[in-house]
Amino acid sequence: MNRVVSKRFLNDSVVWLDLEAGQIAQRAQAGQFVVLRIDESGERIPLTIAEADADHQTVSVIFQIVGASTLKLADLEPGDYLADLVGPLGQALQVQPGFRVCVIGGGVGCAVAYPQAKALAQRGLDVDMIVGFRNHDLVILEDEMRAAVANLYVVTDDGSYVEKGFVTTKLEALLNAGQHYDLAIAIGPTIMMKMTCALTAKYNLPTEVSLNPIMVDGTGMCGCCRVTVDGQTRFACVDGPDFDGHLVDWDELMARNAFYQEPEAAAYTRQQELHRCKLTGELR
Repeated sequence: MNRVVSKRFLNDSVVWLDLEAGQIAQRAQAGQFVVLRIDESGERIPLTIAEADADHQTVSVIFQIVGASTLKLADLEPGDYLADLVGPLGQALQVQPGFRVCVIGGGVGCAVAYPQAKALAQRGLDVDMIVGFRNHDLVILEDEMRAAVANLYVVTDDGSYVEKGFVTTKLEALLNAGQHYDLAIAIGPTIMMKMTCALTAKYNLPTEVSLNPIMVDGTGMCGCCRVTVDGQTRFACVDGPDFDGHLVDWDELMARNAFYQEPEAAAYTRQQELHRCKLTGELR
C-alpha cells in the first residue's frame, strides 16, 4: 500500500498529491504515468507523474475533480493509503537534442505539460510554453512553469488574466511574428489538441500530443486505450501516451472518450450526495 505524504489544492478543483512510491520514483521519466486504485473496489485511475523525487521516495500526481473516483481521491489526507499504485508506465518523452520546443498546455493538461517542459529545459533545450485557461481562477502552476522555461505565455478565454485568446491564436501570432520552433508538444483537452494540430500542419511544424483515452489495466492487455494513428491501431498505455498529432484520428478518439459520459455523470452525482451536509444541504 502507498501512503499519501502531502496534499494541496492548486485551485478549487485541481489537487496535487505526493505519494510514497520509492521504486517508481527511482525509475520514472518525464512523460510516464502511474495507475492507482483508492480501494479494492475502486476503478483504476491513470495519472501522469508530475514529479519524481528519488531521495524522498515520492511521486507526485495532479488531477482534476471531474468524476466519482477523483472526488474520492481528493478526500484522502496525508497518512491515508491507496490500495495500490503501479508504474512507471508508458513511453518516456524523447526529443532530439538542440531542438527549440514550444509546449502548449490547456487547463489541467498543464499538469502534464509542465513536467515535460521542465525535463526538456533541464536537458538544455530551448523551451517556451503557451498555456490557456478558461479564466483567472483556473490558472495553475504558473510560478513553476515560469521558472522552468525561457518564455511563458498565458492566455485566458475570457481575458480575465494576462491576455485574452486561445493557445492556438497565441501560437499562430508567434509563428507569424517569425518565431521558430522545431517541435510543438500539445497537451490538454482533446479538442484543443486537435485544433492545435490543424494549425501546426499549416506551418509544417511537427507536433506531438499526449493522449488520454479510456484506460483500464495500463499494460496493453485490455485494449480499451486503443487509438488510430496513421491508420494503425495503437495502445496509449504501452505505445504512448505521446504520438504524432498529425496522424491521430481525432474524431474517433473523441467519440470513444464520450462513450461513458452518462454513467460517469450519474456516478459523480451519487458521490457528491455523500458530500452534502445533512444540516445545511450544501455540498462540502
